[in-house]
Amino acid sequence: MATSPPFPTYPPGPEGLVLRHPHWWQRTWVRYGALITLLALSGLVILALVRRQTGTEGFLVGIALAMLPVPWLIAAFRWLDRVAPGPWRNLVFAFAWGACAAALIAIVANSFATKWIATATADPASANTLGATVIAPVVEESAKAAAVLLVFLFRRRDFTGIVDGVVIAGITATGFAFTENILYLGTAFGTDQLTGGRGIASVTAATFFVRIVMSPFAHPLFTTLTGLGFGTAALSAERQRLRRALPPVCGLLLAMSMHAFWNGSSTFGEFGFFAVYGAFMMPAFGLLTWLAIWTRQRELRTVREELPAYVLAGWLGPAEPFALGSMAARRTARDYARHHHGRPAARAVAQYEACATSLAFLRHRGRQGKAGADFVVRERELLDQLWKGRDAARPALEYAARVAAPVWPVQQAPVATAWPGYGYPAAPYSAYNPYRS
Repeated sequence: MATSPPFPTYPPGPEGLVLRHPHWWQRTWVRYGALITLLALSGLVILALVRRQTGTEGFLVGIALAMLPVPWLIAAFRWLDRVAPGPWRNLVFAFAWGACAAALIAIVANSFATKWIATATADPASANTLGATVIAPVVEESAKAAAVLLVFLFRRRDFTGIVDGVVIAGITATGFAFTENILYLGTAFGTDQLTGGRGIASVTAATFFVRIVMSPFAHPLFTTLTGLGFGTAALSAERQRLRRALPPVCGLLLAMSMHAFWNGSSTFGEFGFFAVYGAFMMPAFGLLTWLAIWTRQRELRTVREELPAYVLAGWLGPAEPFALGSMAARRTARDYARHHHGRPAARAVAQYEACATSLAFLRHRGRQGKAGADFVVRERELLDQLWKGRDAARPALEYAARVAAPVWPVQQAPVATAWPGYGYPAAPYSAYNPYRS
């Protein structure tokens, strides 16, 4: 009778650890309850403020139009996060914070500051300009950055690098832009109702074209600079306090500067907005997009380079580092599991892929001396999860590795023996470059 393979040994860990029970205010349900209450109250207040300013009809029109870019932006950030997808609760929190708490802080603080400046200087026009170019960027970017900071502090295991920072920041800014667009589009609609504007000459159409068609990425672009700063800090060791504190501050200052430059473009002359849009915003958007995609590819390379150590230890099969380091192979594995065993199996494979990716990132940080004090505990947790899911995931990943492996010409085929039990070449992983993702 066949026996299951022996359970691989754990890496050595610290002894004599004492578990301490948290205080009541540290319990999970207390924190979740307080956070949900805060966001719910913020949402109710901001909706009431926006509806009072736009009117009921304008409010409904604003919601309908402001919703259009939201699915596309969220899908883009989720695509970027596919290598090591973060939990949905973090994304829901980020969007809710941006749409409710950050928007409420911004509308209250901006209005108060602008009115105070207008009263102090007796110059409402200058107060509006100063509010748009100085006050609003500082207040809004700080309010959005608070969500990134909270995830960084309280969901540290889910915040491991640049991509995580960009995704959390981008989703937060998407929620903020959604609420802001409701206000602007609803107000524009109310103006058209009073002036009789119709068609492409209406204020609503112009506002829709500028905010929804031309620049739906504006707020996400600004705030991703803050996310880059926090992501860089996440890659630093805990003892490197300056390197952990300086990048988030620099990222936030850059976000404020870019936001101020964008808001001030309307004061640069008749074509100032289009000049800033073409010469500054689009290149910045392209550069950050390239950086995010490059970082995503580097994450896949990290997976391919770090996981073979766990193959030698018996935790993973020989084919898995190659399959887990290719997005095409991952998708093939999930499709295989779904076709043969249904959706639960596909979800199990997806969970296995995410767990193995987290393990690769953890080992990479450990080898660089940047892992936290809970390195061994976290590694054991991830290895346990992988071991429990191996029966469902390994056949799918082995199949995906066979399908995704490049076909070598006969005269150029690498000389290697077969991997026992898998039926495809056992050449070194480096021989399979380039990897498809």
